[in-house]
Amino acid sequence: MELVTPEAGLLFWMLLSFTIVLIILKKFAWKPILNSLKEREDSIADALQSAEKAKEEMKKLKADNEAVIRQAKAEREKILQEAREIKIKIVDQAKEEASQEANKMIEMARVNIRNEEAKALEQIKTQVAELSVDIAGKILREKLADSKEQKKLVEKYLKDIQLN
Repeated sequence: MELVTPEAGLLFWMLLSFTIVLIILKKFAWKPILNSLKEREDSIADALQSAEKAKEEMKKLKADNEAVIRQAKAEREKILQEAREIKIKIVDQAKEEASQEANKMIEMARVNIRNEEAKALEQIKTQVAELSVDIAGKILREKLADSKEQKKLVEKYLKDIQLN
């Protein structure tokens, strides 16, 4: 039973050695251990804080990127719409100019046709007049070959002149 119940001297020396070890540990080991634990705790807290800041910045950057993407899409749509409108205007303008040019050409063709028609009618009248004069001349030569016929014709024209 000696092992179960220690003597007073053993208890004294055990208590003294434990106190010395405790003082030595407190003086040389606990301060560095506690300081290193405190430093580690601070570095972990700083790392967590930095991670939280980075997370917030990532959220902010993501939101900014999404806003930039939306704005770029809106600008793209606006540019495409303007391009469509310009294309429609250019096509309409080209159609209008082509239509006006066609109308001018048609009008010029009509004027040319009228002018050519008038020239043709004038030429026909001239040819008819020339033919009429030639025919009349031939008929008169035949009829007036005789001097009696010539006198009758002159007298007839004189009567017509006096009547008018």
